[in-house]
Amino acid sequence: TEDEITLFERDMKEFWIQFKISYSTEQINQTSALRDLCKETIEALSEKWSKKLKEEDLMIDKIQEYNNEILQQSKYIAEKEEQLTEIKSKLNQEEEQQKNLTDSIQELKEELMKKMEIKSSKNEAAKEKVERVSKIKTLFKERLGLEMRRIPDEQLQFIFRHIDHKDPDKPYMFTLSINEQGNYEVTSCTPPLDCIAELQLKLRETNNFSAFVANIRKAFTALSYK
Repeated sequence: TEDEITLFERDMKEFWIQFKISYSTEQINQTSALRDLCKETIEALSEKWSKKLKEEDLMIDKIQEYNNEILQQSKYIAEKEEQLTEIKSKLNQEEEQQKNLTDSIQELKEELMKKMEIKSSKNEAAKEKVERVSKIKTLFKERLGLEMRRIPDEQLQFIFRHIDHKDPDKPYMFTLSINEQGNYEVTSCTPPLDCIAELQLKLRETNNFSAFVANIRKAFTALSYK
């Protein structure tokens, strides 16, 4: 029986040795397989995440590119808005200048119309005076030996004769016009009379043309005796 016990113990030892060897080999194989699986998984994940990171990098670059484009567009729009503001300001200034010019032109037109009305009124008055003088032309010629002539620039020339008793045909003359103020004005006198300015002033004050002509004739007559 000791032999049987010894044999049994020996068999048990061999069994455990074989069991351990078998278990160890299986564990090693499982560990190796697990390691390979982990390695493959890690490599697959690494490749996947590497690809994903590259895509994200491309996406970031694209976003940055878009941001740069937006920035450039914003800058361009800001410049155009500034230019538009300047153009609007210039247009407003031009409109204001145009309005001022139109107002000035209107004022000038009104002023010109007033001046034209005044001038027309003065011309009418001057014509009336010339006509009045012309009407008494015949009377003066018959009674005072006076001849009147219309000369350029709306002037009348008065020629006296029968003044110098030594030379009855010798002419004594003066020229009369109507100035811009509508008043009588002596523009020439031959021979000259010292009192012509005084007689002209009196004519303007009294508007007595007949007396004016008569007084000039008297002055010419007095001069002929000197």
